[in-house]
Formats: sequence, structure tokens, C-alpha cells
Amino acid sequence: MDKRDFDYVLPEASIAQAPLAERRASRLLALDRQSGAVDDRRVVDLPALLDPHDLLVFNDTRVLAARMHGHKATGGAVEVMLERILDSRRLTAKIRANKPPRAEAEIRIGDYRLSVAARHGELYTLALDGDASVHDLLDAHGHMPLPPYIRRPDEITDRERYQTVWARHDGAVAAPTAGLHFDEVLLDALAARGVNFGYVTLHVGSGTYQRLREGDVRQQTLHAERLQVDALLCEQAAAARAAGGRVIAVGTTAVRSLETAARANGDQLGPYQGETQLFLKPGDTFHAVDAIFTNFHEPQSSLLMLISAFAGRDNVLAAYAHAVEAGYRFLSYGDAMLIR
Repeated sequence: MDKRDFDYVLPEASIAQAPLAERRASRLLALDRQSGAVDDRRVVDLPALLDPHDLLVFNDTRVLAARMHGHKATGGAVEVMLERILDSRRLTAKIRANKPPRAEAEIRIGDYRLSVAARHGELYTLALDGDASVHDLLDAHGHMPLPPYIRRPDEITDRERYQTVWARHDGAVAAPTAGLHFDEVLLDALAARGVNFGYVTLHVGSGTYQRLREGDVRQQTLHAERLQVDALLCEQAAAARAAGGRVIAVGTTAVRSLETAARANGDQLGPYQGETQLFLKPGDTFHAVDAIFTNFHEPQSSLLMLISAFAGRDNVLAAYAHAVEAGYRFLSYGDAMLIR
């Protein structure tokens, strides 16, 4: 299985560079994963496409202002991309600089000073000098970590729009973007329809943009991300199915959360807390998810493979070709799909 099997032509003009003024204003492509039939709809139509007792599962991680700009003691410019906060004074990060910093090298970000404590592959462990905390540093100098295919600097409006309305647990360095389409008006309409809501937490890492290597993708692994699925969500999922409803994952992070938790509990959804590197590809079985609400994903990406595993590669690529032709907006700030 090669990543080129999941390629498609994505014009640069199709990649959304900014969000729409209203979250629920996006278009929605409904895909029947059995027949491959597609239907052009709007996100505001979602209540009519779901049934009473369906359970929407959201990822409630909160995106940190994870991108920082500074310089080395020698004067060279540095970009620090937070990966994970280890404690109040230490973090792991990716560093972009003309020359990789050496052990114990100093990085200055405004009035803050960080020292390189260790390096593991592309990740550096940085220690913050002085009395300030990592959160103080992010509050003072952090920028929203927009994806690399959004070719503009972040703006103050991104602090609200590159965040779901239910975000509550700090830890992500990329947004669970399928959730960006929901606002309070849409949530109220879904609740009035009899749709229920549940939450998992998966702290999305910067590795979500990692390119797959050449060769057989079945021999490759994904980056590790922290995850929690609690007992309440598992009870909600069981109740939804008992009442004839579906478990609908909002975003690929929710899919990976539910399917990781199922695999950890004998292929039955159960509580789970830990790390996940789950890489879902065509041929894999889904144990916990009945439908997926998702954005459009990059060519040759692990996320496109996940969707292809759920709906069939040919169905997905045909739907994507239709979406490009019909002028849908792609990727993080783009339009959405409902796959059922």
C-alpha cells in the first residue's frame, strides 16, 4: 500500500486561507459509503441529516498559542513550535533555525530565556529560566499555530476561530478542525432534533502534518498523541446504539480516540487514558464509529487513508474529485463532509 494510491489534484485556490464569517455557513458534502452517492448540502442542514438518539462525539482539546519567534544568543532567528508542556518550566518543541541549536544553547523569546536540555530526534526539551511558567511565556509571545498550508500570519481573530466552542482542556497544537463548523445556534438545533453530545480528549500534536515516507505505508507509524475516553462517553455510546442511534465521530481525532479505546478493550468501546499512534488504513475494521463528520484532507495523508478505510478509497477519491470540481473549500478552514 503506497501513499501515492491516495493522491488527488488539489488546486492551491481550493485551500481555504481564512474561515467564513459564520461557523455554520460552510458547505457539506454528504457521502453514502455503501453506494458512493454524494449529495451537496450545507452544514446548517446537519440536523435534518441526523436522527434522534444519534450521538455526536466531539474532541474537547484546547489549542495552545504554540508558535513562538525568538533568536539564539548568537543572534540567529529561531521559530519554536511547542509540542507538549512537560511541567511548569519545561516543554518539548520543534525548532526551526539555520543551524540546529546545541545542548545547553540559549534561546531568547522576548524577555524569556530557554536552554536546550536534550534532543530526541526532531524534538527538543527546553527548560525555562527564571520564575515564569511556560503558560506565562505562551501568553506573552505565543501565536496560534495555523497549518503550514495557510500562507499568512495568524491574526487576532484566529485565537477564537481556530478553536472549537467547547474547547476546555489545554494541550493541542493543532485544532480538531471538523469541530470548527459548530456554533451555539447549530448545537441548539441538533439538541432540539434529539441528537446527543459526548466528548473525548485528544491533544493534537504537530505531527498531524507529518508527511508519510516513501514505501509501504503499512510499515510506518504515526506520532504519539495523548488521549482520554472516559466511562461516561462509553455509556452514552452504548445508550445511543441501544436506542437505535449512531455514534458519529466529529473529526478524525474523535475517530482515532474511539477506535483506540475500543482496541484497548477487546474491540468493545471502553474507558482509556494514555497515548495513541493508531494508523487506520483500508482493510482495518471500525469497532466504535458508525458515521464521520470531517473536513477535506490533504493528498497522500494518513487522514485521507483513515477516511478511505471507513468509506472505501474509490468512493472517497470520487467524492473529492466532485468537491474540487464543485468549488468546495479544502483543509482546516474549509468545508465539511458527512460520511454515513
